[in-house]
Amino acid sequence: MSELAQDQPDAGSSMPASIILQKLHDEAPAGHFTLDWLMSNLQKQSFGLIMLVLAIVAVAPGVSVVGGLLLLIPAFQMIVGRSAPTFPRWIAARELPTRRLRTVVQRAITTLGYLEKMVYPRWPTPPGTTRRVIGFTVMLLSARLILTPIPLSNILPALVIALISLAYAEEDGLVLAIGLLIGLAIIAVDVAVIWEMVQGAKRIKLSI
Repeated sequence: MSELAQDQPDAGSSMPASIILQKLHDEAPAGHFTLDWLMSNLQKQSFGLIMLVLAIVAVAPGVSVVGGLLLLIPAFQMIVGRSAPTFPRWIAARELPTRRLRTVVQRAITTLGYLEKMVYPRWPTPPGTTRRVIGFTVMLLSARLILTPIPLSNILPALVIALISLAYAEEDGLVLAIGLLIGLAIIAVDVAVIWEMVQGAKRIKLSI
């Protein structure tokens, strides 16, 4: 594969994400699936498609932490400039429940069908820089998804990661920029809240 092809977000990916997800839904093993199976059914050079599926998994209650932890791996690999996502063998072979995957994927397919009418290649972005910015943003959102203990708090960061991943897979610089801005805004609000909590704790301590 040429260096130029490796630098494209999803080189060779022309099939809409909704069709790829429908194929995953229809062909998923009956009881459990593994990341090995997932990688073999997605284009292995596709950070966007793999993160999209993991973000969809992270929306579901009960497996959101698993999805968030798995998202950290491709996010870090994007930051360090890897050309394709890979998972350690002990993670790639671990079984995950197919029932939950089918449920969240089926719900996502209809939404993706509508989004794909508005998401299409435009506003080309620098491949290397774009990949690192996405990796950094997805890593922070994934950490927020994992560490926030409030019920349903996983939904917003997971949906933003899904939007970023879809835009990256479809090479849509406009929607990608919007998704990144929303993600960074969420992170900024979280930082501000944590800062106020720390300052409030200090004021309480000084007043005692």
